[in-house]
Amino acid sequence: MLRRTLHLLALALCLATSALPAAAQAPQPLEVAARSFLVLDMTANQFLAAHEIDTPVEQASLTKLMSAYLVFDALKSKKISLKQTFGVSERAWKMPGSRMFIDPKMQVPVEDLIKGMIVQSGNDATVALAEGVSGSVERFVQRMNEQAKALGMKNTSYKNPEGLTEPGHTTTARDLSILSTRLMSDFPEFVGYYAIKNYRYPGTPAANDRNRNLLLFRDPSVDGLKTGHTEAAGYCLIATARREFPNLGNGKQPGGRRLLAIVLGTSSENARASEAQKLLNWGFTAYEAVKLFDGGQAVVSPAVWKGKSSVLKLGRPQPIVVAVPAGLAGRLKTEVVRPDPLVAPFQRGQAVATLRVTSEGATAPVAEVPLLALETVEEAGVLGRAWDAVRLWIK
Repeated sequence: MLRRTLHLLALALCLATSALPAAAQAPQPLEVAARSFLVLDMTANQFLAAHEIDTPVEQASLTKLMSAYLVFDALKSKKISLKQTFGVSERAWKMPGSRMFIDPKMQVPVEDLIKGMIVQSGNDATVALAEGVSGSVERFVQRMNEQAKALGMKNTSYKNPEGLTEPGHTTTARDLSILSTRLMSDFPEFVGYYAIKNYRYPGTPAANDRNRNLLLFRDPSVDGLKTGHTEAAGYCLIATARREFPNLGNGKQPGGRRLLAIVLGTSSENARASEAQKLLNWGFTAYEAVKLFDGGQAVVSPAVWKGKSSVLKLGRPQPIVVAVPAGLAGRLKTEVVRPDPLVAPFQRGQAVATLRVTSEGATAPVAEVPLLALETVEEAGVLGRAWDAVRLWIK
């Protein structure tokens, strides 16, 4: 396989960012043997590196992340329960590829089917869950595509819930990063299943108990997420890792920094693990995460006009963290860019301004982070609005 040179980007997934501050300060590139790859700093919400992330690729068993998303959503909304049992249809039983080895004589608890889908990458378990949640595989696939659209996965199309090769069943590395991020943030109570190293259902082959994600056995900081393989897709892996960094803490406990690495189309099971490990290690060492403000902290509190409050607190509910090349943390500068004047009303969570983060000597911002209203400011009464109108006119 051709070795790809890693192209450094400072693109944000959810936060609008620009290029790295200066080419001379950028970490040295490394080679990654994959058709498509990326490493995302999930704590800072920034891509640290990416290659061909919008190129359509076969999904293989990475498809099961969306299947899990819908199952977790059904659990969270209490449409199903972990202890509830689902039957095994002939269709599920006869699924080719990776299997949990369940059969139509069994009534399997939902939690065991989830483990079978995640740890063993069981196509049979996935189909059983799809039929149990939506009544049919076809309806479940329809919901998969609806959910993909809702999440903003613009270049993903599902044809089945398990990931076997089928025309039009494709995605991109960028879309997979969106799905992975949302899966972990929307369902934190369930993502622990992805760290399980060994599992098998009673009565199934004992040799079929090992998680395909080799990094779970190699790196104690790795806690997910999913492998995939078909002849068309090659060997694929989405790996997540969390390591502690005191500078991200709140003074009482250290803070965790989480990275996500995606490698698609590698040559072997070992290669996908090695290339993903390379990206994770590089991301943790070549870049450092800098916490600029605590969650809920007002970055600025500018004056607001025609409102029941005279100021508007701007910040973010979560800590504001940026990822910068190692060594630049002490050279950062911040600037708030906002409209002037600010005229009420404002709703809590409304994007109002931008925190621009730059580095000394840089020609482009390190990051641009939207600042939100931390509280609602309602419109003032008639007299209050009239008085501020006069003051604005004089101003």
